[in-house]
Amino acid sequence: MLSGGRLLWAVLLGAGTWCALQAQLIDRTKQPDGPDLTATELSLERRADIYMARKMYREAGDAYKEAIRLEPGSAKLVNKLGISYHQLLLLPHARRQYERSWKLDRSYSQALNNLGTVHHAQGNYRRAIRTYKKALEISPYSASIYSNLGTSYFARRKFKDATQSYLRALELDPNVFETRGTFGTLLQERSVANRAKYYYFMAKAYAGVEMWDRAILYLRKSLEEGFGSLRKVAKDEAFAGMYELPEFQRLIFPETFAKASGGPQAQ
Repeated sequence: MLSGGRLLWAVLLGAGTWCALQAQLIDRTKQPDGPDLTATELSLERRADIYMARKMYREAGDAYKEAIRLEPGSAKLVNKLGISYHQLLLLPHARRQYERSWKLDRSYSQALNNLGTVHHAQGNYRRAIRTYKKALEISPYSASIYSNLGTSYFARRKFKDATQSYLRALELDPNVFETRGTFGTLLQERSVANRAKYYYFMAKAYAGVEMWDRAILYLRKSLEEGFGSLRKVAKDEAFAGMYELPEFQRLIFPETFAKASGGPQAQ
């Protein structure tokens, strides 16, 4: 567990049209590239997966229903049917399928995770948190579930718990915040102020795991959106490990950097 300046203060809520982040809806099936759907050797599940990859969600749902009729006890197929409904924003239908999938297989954490995303989308953050925690009891090393848990904690303004969840997600998978699942659902926040905070805390998150390039990228964006000041950033211990980086010095101490490098401002 990281400490001090490496403590994660991450915010994973997008902002309307400017930042649409996807919750991690879980389905472990590798997505096909898209062979001929008329091929008779394709299974119904494979055919449905191809429809999903092509964003033909209604057709995918119909194919999953046919597959489920042949294999009614498959938690995986029922979960996938729920995801097809989820993509069509038919959340009550998606929820029923995730609950059905969970009842079929009490070890199937993917269904619980996806059920949690429905609760979150419907504004029931307490229930989403409980559901994610239950999923983590089964899959304690899932970065996706931890990132979703952090998002629900943040929505309830439980920032310390959100911090710990996001930190754990990054420890398990340094690329978890960059991942865009094929079957994602949008979590949006339209506040301009939150946009600036999002960028700033993402910068701190990446600084905490020494991913300097991404930290600089998000820090620059946060400053462009008007979050804080150069002096505030310079005093933030989260960025202590970046003080010697030329990119950081150029961004935070532009005049000092220009003088040291003999630039125009040195004259």
